[in-house]
Parts: sequence; C-alpha cells; structure tokens
Amino acid sequence: MTIPLIGAVELGGTKINVAVGTGFGGIGPGALHATARIPTTSPDQTLHAIIDFFRGQPAISAIGIGSFGPVCLNRADPAWGSVTDTPKAGWANIPVATPIGSALNVPVAFDTDVNAAALAEHKWGALAGCQTGLYITVGTGIGGGIVIDGRPHHGFAHTELGHIRVKRSTGDEFAGVCSFHGDCVEGLASGPAIEARLGATLSDIDPDDPRRLFVFDALGQALANYLLTLSPHRIVVGGGVSKAPGFHKELQRSLKRWIAGYVAVPVFDGSDYVVAPALGDQAGVLGAIALALGLPAVASA
Repeated sequence: MTIPLIGAVELGGTKINVAVGTGFGGIGPGALHATARIPTTSPDQTLHAIIDFFRGQPAISAIGIGSFGPVCLNRADPAWGSVTDTPKAGWANIPVATPIGSALNVPVAFDTDVNAAALAEHKWGALAGCQTGLYITVGTGIGGGIVIDGRPHHGFAHTELGHIRVKRSTGDEFAGVCSFHGDCVEGLASGPAIEARLGATLSDIDPDDPRRLFVFDALGQALANYLLTLSPHRIVVGGGVSKAPGFHKELQRSLKRWIAGYVAVPVFDGSDYVVAPALGDQAGVLGAIALALGLPAVASA
C-alpha cells in the first residue's frame, strides 16, 4: 500500500512552520520527511512561500493548516479558511486555505493553531486517552484548544480562552497590554505582558521575585475557570513562557489554590494534571497533519 503524504502548515503571527509527513503507522519527529520555517511577512509573500515549499516536495494528497486567528471555521461561510478581524497589520480578512488548496490542487483541513496542537497531543501526546483535553499556549498571546471525544471543539466560532477576565491580585496595578480588554488574562500574563510588567522574561527574573505571583495568580485563575467549565481530564500548557524553570508545577499550585478544594481532582496530588506538551515545539505542525487525517479523502485512503 502506498502511504499518502500530507502537507502541514502551522501559520503563526511571526513565523510559519511547514512540513510533509504521513501520520500513519505512528508519528513523531521522525515522521516528518521535510520541514522548513518561513517568516510571516505580507500575505502575498507568505502564501507564495508556503506554496513554493510544497511544490518543491513530492506530491501531497491533502494539507492541514493550523492558523493564528481569529479565523472563520464555518465551511458554509464564503469566508471559510480566512484570517478574519486580526489586529496583525495587513492580515485582516485574508483567505488562506482556499488559495493554498487551489494552487496545490488538494483538499484542505483548516482550524486554529491551538485546536491543531490540542488534536496532535490527543492523538499522539499528553492528551492521549483523555475524553476531554485542553491545550493552552502562553506566548506572544494566550490561546486554547479543546478536544472532546477526539474532535476539536467549535461553536458559532472558535474559543478565545486568552480573553477571559480575571480578578486582579491584591497590589497588582499593572494596566495590562491587551488592545481590546486591557487586563484580560492575555493582557496580564502573556509574554509581552510579562516583559512590560517585569522588564524581563519569566525565565530571566529571580524565582523569589514577588511579582511572579501576579503572573501565576492570573494564569492559575484562568485555568480554574477552564476546569470548572470544561472539566478536562488534563491540561497541557505550551508556548514560550511555559519554558521557564518550574513553570508547570508553579502553575498547578496556583490552579489548586483557586479551586480551593471545591472540586476533588486526585491528580492534583501528583504532577500530571498541568503538563508540558509531549510533542514539544512540534505540536502545532503535527496538529496540522492530524487535521488533514480527518479529511474524507485521507481517512478512506
């Protein structure tokens, strides 16, 4: 049997990861036969660079795209597959999936970057076996993907978990950096928010600096809200901020404080409820392959 090759695009606000892989017979870094990183510049330049990459590879049977957002996920909408009202300059209302699929003459699966990463972690990583799994990224922004019964969750649109409002810690007077909401959790605890409030990254400040508590208090409160709403079996937290030493343990402690004993979650007694991505930095691009595996043309191959 010939195993079809699948294209993968992780479209980020500053860079794009592209790859060709299979997704069959197990997966991991070795299953990606070709990879590249492309800077996110103007839409025309960026989309042409993505298409040129795949034209230089063996023929693919389908492509999966996980994109920064907001995006349109409703296939009945003419804007399906587009980045919509993003604050990223030049990218508002830009079609992504249709021009790439048309240029390469392949079917396209399209979702948010965080839903893609959540799906990959569910299929091959830290969310495996979880009926309800949550993937959160804490980096340039804060976003989240939800997988329920093996499928990414959609509503009338997609979730925007970074923009929930949280109570301020006593003594926290930081205004927040979100251009829409100021002090939502993204405004208080994303990478840019941390650097604005601390003058350094979370990895670079003293572990005993009391201002760290403001960051973990906001993040722990957000995770408590997600837990109380979704009851996920596990929470995976990735992104650049999450690479700070001791991040996941400190975040789980903050989450436990905010739950305050109300929900009995036995795994709080261990260290396997709030965890790092098992797939590391490849969760997004492997997630794009996971999205494409759900296309009828691939699933029946």
